[in-house]
Amino acid sequence: MAISLTFDVDAESGWLGEDPAYEQRLSTLSEARYGITRGLPRILDILDRHGIKGTFYVPGYTAELHPEAIKRIHDEGHELGHHGHMHLRSDTATEAQQREEIERGLEALAPLATPTGYRSPSWELTPTTLQLLHDHGFTYDSSLMGDDRPYTLDNGLLEIPVHWSLDDWPHLHWKAGRGDAFTSPQAFLDTWLREFESAVRDRRHITFTMHPEVIGRGYRAQLLEELITAIKDRADAWFATHGDVAAFVVS
Repeated sequence: MAISLTFDVDAESGWLGEDPAYEQRLSTLSEARYGITRGLPRILDILDRHGIKGTFYVPGYTAELHPEAIKRIHDEGHELGHHGHMHLRSDTATEAQQREEIERGLEALAPLATPTGYRSPSWELTPTTLQLLHDHGFTYDSSLMGDDRPYTLDNGLLEIPVHWSLDDWPHLHWKAGRGDAFTSPQAFLDTWLREFESAVRDRRHITFTMHPEVIGRGYRAQLLEELITAIKDRADAWFATHGDVAAFVVS
């Protein structure tokens, strides 16, 4: 079976794309910046210790605002995926805005890589988005939930599916006024390991989705380390980037 560890490096774009008024909310933006200054280095150090390459989905604005951080991801051999430009949700954008998100995101990442994979902000795709991905030569998407194995979309794009239960954000992130409650560390780890054990039985691929400002906090980074160690102890798992998975499936 195969495991993909993926990270959405939203940083400030995750908030500013939702509402430019967040420019005045310094506390919120400071949490976003924490993902770059502290969370991302922790994640990269963990992956390096275990010899694992991940897929990092990076909005164009993040690449422009934090070029050295994104360069480190690339220089250490990880895959860079497209994640919009301002993390603008496709279902709230016009066709022109969606095109701009794709093209500005590509332009921002161009000095380092030409991404072959895309993940939509907030996992919302529209038919327009899919057409734009086809027009711009993408190979795969990782935004939909129609299966727990990679599958082919009508336009020929490979879908590498995700699920909210396999995302750290619903378990471990809290947003003021939303009424969230943190999942306990052990319950979070148990949920992900149970999905892993199911994938072992099915001999299938699984994608875990994380955010540096969430999983990169001290004790949560330890959970990532424990997850990797448990997977290595329990199965002969292939830790693969999404690009690796796409190449394997279509070969």
